[in-house]
Amino acid sequence: MRILHHFPLSPYCRKVRLMLGEKRLPFEPLTERVWEQRREFANLNPAGEVPVLVEENGLVIPDSNVICEYLEEAYPDPCLLGRTLAERVEIRRLVAWFDQKFARDVTNNLLGEKVFKRLSGRGNPDGTALRVGYANIKPHLDYIGQLAESRSWLAGGALSLADFAAAAHVSCLDFIGDIDWSKTPAAHDWYARIKSRPSFRPLLNDRVSGINPPAYYANLDF
Repeated sequence: MRILHHFPLSPYCRKVRLMLGEKRLPFEPLTERVWEQRREFANLNPAGEVPVLVEENGLVIPDSNVICEYLEEAYPDPCLLGRTLAERVEIRRLVAWFDQKFARDVTNNLLGEKVFKRLSGRGNPDGTALRVGYANIKPHLDYIGQLAESRSWLAGGALSLADFAAAAHVSCLDFIGDIDWSKTPAAHDWYARIKSRPSFRPLLNDRVSGINPPAYYANLDF
């Protein structure tokens, strides 16, 4: 059995879990609290970061983007990175948008301050960071809505890694109750579609000690 070292509220781990699920690749998830700096985990990934995928043959693959590129090459059906050069460019552009810009503007300021800072014992959330994160949520969700209204899926006509990258970040914020879905109907409709996919169901069962998601989190009709 392949093993995925992950943390449930890491959007980068969630992105990989969604891709594994969509490709119907079974795996055993092992929760890794990276702030504990376990030597055994450092031997797998000297960077000390999740996710890390260990294949059945022992191949160790770190970093969410490296893992996703590997999965697409090793298990190409279904195709989740586009079939044409233009499709691949747009998918990778959006993955970078969410994993870098969205993360910098929103995820790090909210999830990082409210969850990971506390779990790792680094003190209380920074009020300035929280204000920045909340101010940036709606413009980003509006952008998701614009893409969803003009295309079948975020990157074009087919479900892709771009949708998983976006859903991974959005679902983590949804878990901590930081999204007002009434203000972003187009993004809500897109999220409802991806939330209903079988690959998403394990994420709806995630729980983290000391953090309770809102009642609607696991509800498909939210």
